[in-house]
Amino acid sequence: MCGIVGYIGSRDAQPIVIDGLQKLEYRGYDSAGVAMFEGGAMRVTRAKGKLIALQEQLTKISRSGEAHVGLGHTRWATHGRPSEENAHPHTAGRVSLIHNGIVENYVELREELTKEGAVFTSETDTEIAAHLFNRELASGKEPLDAFRCTCNRLRGSFAILALDAEDPHHIFVAKTATPIVIGLGEGENFVASDIPAVLPHTRRVIILEDGDIAVVSKTEVHIENKGEVVTRQVQHVTWDPVTAQKGGFKHFMLKEIHEQGLAVSDTLLGKLEHNMSRIAIPEWSIKRDQLNAINRIVLVACGTAYYACLETKFFIESFARIPCEVDFASEFRYRQVILDERTLVIAISQSGETADTVAAIDKAATMSPTLAICNVLGSTLTRKVASTLYTHAGPEISVASTKAFSTQVVAGYLLALFLAQERGTFGENEIQEHAKLLMKIPAAIDEVLRDTSLVEEVAKATYRSKDYLFLGRGVCHPIALEGALKLKEISYIHAEGYPAGEIKHGPIALVDEGLPIVVLLQKHDGLFEKTLSNLREVESRGAQIIAITDMVGATELKKLARFTIEVPSISGLLSPLIMTVPLQLLAYHVAVLNGTDVDLPRNLAKSVTVE
Repeated sequence: MCGIVGYIGSRDAQPIVIDGLQKLEYRGYDSAGVAMFEGGAMRVTRAKGKLIALQEQLTKISRSGEAHVGLGHTRWATHGRPSEENAHPHTAGRVSLIHNGIVENYVELREELTKEGAVFTSETDTEIAAHLFNRELASGKEPLDAFRCTCNRLRGSFAILALDAEDPHHIFVAKTATPIVIGLGEGENFVASDIPAVLPHTRRVIILEDGDIAVVSKTEVHIENKGEVVTRQVQHVTWDPVTAQKGGFKHFMLKEIHEQGLAVSDTLLGKLEHNMSRIAIPEWSIKRDQLNAINRIVLVACGTAYYACLETKFFIESFARIPCEVDFASEFRYRQVILDERTLVIAISQSGETADTVAAIDKAATMSPTLAICNVLGSTLTRKVASTLYTHAGPEISVASTKAFSTQVVAGYLLALFLAQERGTFGENEIQEHAKLLMKIPAAIDEVLRDTSLVEEVAKATYRSKDYLFLGRGVCHPIALEGALKLKEISYIHAEGYPAGEIKHGPIALVDEGLPIVVLLQKHDGLFEKTLSNLREVESRGAQIIAITDMVGATELKKLARFTIEVPSISGLLSPLIMTVPLQLLAYHVAVLNGTDVDLPRNLAKSVTVE
């Protein structure tokens, strides 16, 4: 996820583009840059770090006049570490280009272009698009035709804005699976990855659809799809600027809950090859003989990421048949751990800067091969491990993790499949079957989010409670723990998660009249009836049961539960991930009803970088 802005008109483009980037900096903040056509030439300025670093550079530049067309970008790294050379825009010949998304076939395109003599100055997938566009222009094609040919060669999700130095009267735009809007002004037009960037200038916007290619001048917008001219509806935006930054949602947390389908899709991009019969991890560097020698895996993390580790343990043991242990990084770093070269240590972290997790890897790396599942390219953790599997969730602004957790679980599943593939416990048919299940997740998440009224009803019925219990068995147990953590974090209500079978071994003493008990049940694991027995015990003591299940029409469950929330069924290992979404929504709505600060809960920070 990156922030992109374009302007074409009669005003000076630079301050307009910078102002737009400021409103989109929540989409990425590891580097920034602009391309301005001024004084008859293209000027590109880039800087590592937050937008302020770019602004400081721009103040030192002696300008040759106003720029009436320009592009700007604030980056969240997906290919290539955060650095000035990897910052956008990227330039090749007469082309300057910015990009949000992932070019899935960048490796093969880079090899093709290198053989033709292209010289790359960055590690990014974006630079490939600039070279492709420049190559097509150099062959004599008209700019639109050259841009069309460029987009036809790219696979993946992308929003692209490009300038041709020999055609400074147009911005070339393409959109596939990554959002882009065009703001319509009077004698000027705007392009951006999100509405907040254009809102100070116009409330009339066009939202491009997948496959759209647009050519934007200061007075016209040409849009086509598959070579056919199309008309897109002009929409009037009524949001205020603050709401617009949150995509129309009241809080960043709610926005990020709704972004989970796209985040999972981005995490899967480029990982499923050969008709989904093989798993690819581009950053993998552990040698095969070393991998085959692994006879034990230790997973370490803190907070929500710890629960993703618990899920990943189920996946790896089921697929790769390697015994796994899960440890809190804050405990692991201080224990006399037993490690050797046959133990793989895996750390999971959203930020890659969590002090305890980084310290745990520092300790492990002296004895064992290491790997990270992380969301931030170039973070401290990713620089310390041998290999990294990136989650591509994009920036997560709310302190309470939602889309980061979902993508960590999906990445753990991918890793388990990769280990099974490399060690020979799964063949191509098994990989393909599981890959098809993974591809169902985004649609299943979106289905849950289409109607959240029942979750809101549950929140209204229970938000005054002082305690909650969350129960789950097997692979549902870590999800129950995560549900309890979410409620604690943002509503300040005491909540605990337990394996459902443990309820009679102590926690049942807490059950009294009206206690909300949230229970996760799935039809795939053979434990549905056993969990029902656990629920009969607590229901007889007056608990109000909130059931989340992928078993449609479970009559006995509905008799016991006050509320039954049904979610789409995928598989025994993946359906619990879909159950996470109602838990996130429950925590959110309970917090809202209690009037707490949802995005910035008390005493918590997004990344814990100190002990």
